[in-house]
Amino acid sequence: MPQHIGIVACSAEGAALCYRTICVEGPALLGAAHAHPEVSLHTHSLADYMQRIYRGDWQGVGELMLLAADKLAKAGAQFLICPDNTIHQALPWVLPRSPLPWLHIAQVVAERASAQGFRRLGLSGTRWLLESEVYPQKLAALGLEHVVPEAAEREEMNRIIMHELVCGVFRPEAVDFFQRVFGRMKGEGCDAVVLGCTEIPLVMSDANSPLPVLDSTRLLARAALRRAAGA
Repeated sequence: MPQHIGIVACSAEGAALCYRTICVEGPALLGAAHAHPEVSLHTHSLADYMQRIYRGDWQGVGELMLLAADKLAKAGAQFLICPDNTIHQALPWVLPRSPLPWLHIAQVVAERASAQGFRRLGLSGTRWLLESEVYPQKLAALGLEHVVPEAAEREEMNRIIMHELVCGVFRPEAVDFFQRVFGRMKGEGCDAVVLGCTEIPLVMSDANSPLPVLDSTRLLARAALRRAAGA
């Protein structure tokens, strides 16, 4: 029997894409039509997370994640994933007290980038993520370089994510913006870009990006599938 996956969700669109990827891609890994591991998902109100994020209370974010982890453990989950890059900043407070092990989204992405031979990655995501060590630490451990958007780009990226993408609003202007930023990163020597907000893959992909993309949402879902299946 595959292991039971617990999803500690934060924003709806990214969590839904992660859950859907697990279910849709499960049959190919498990070898049976419609098969996928058992999945349980818990999320607090996004407003509860954002109140803590806006005041920089990452320990408070971690407390919410721990409450979700406890509920998922009681539901039978055997390991946890969080399809939200930003709140991975709280994992240092979470891991020592967690009832279950976690897969780290940035570790999954870094390992995939290294396996594909990329060496210099552009990062995208919320301003909180881009000003954190969530990705730099994991990338540096594998000898990977990174480039972050400029300050004005970070603010506009954050606005698009928080006021459009997490609300299910997908505009052509957002695609144009990401293409310009990714194109500039390509000019700075990046050979791939991390879609480091789990909603960005809803508007950007290899089909429309100037750089190859590392889709953190789907990469995390696939890593969870492999772990659940013992592959």
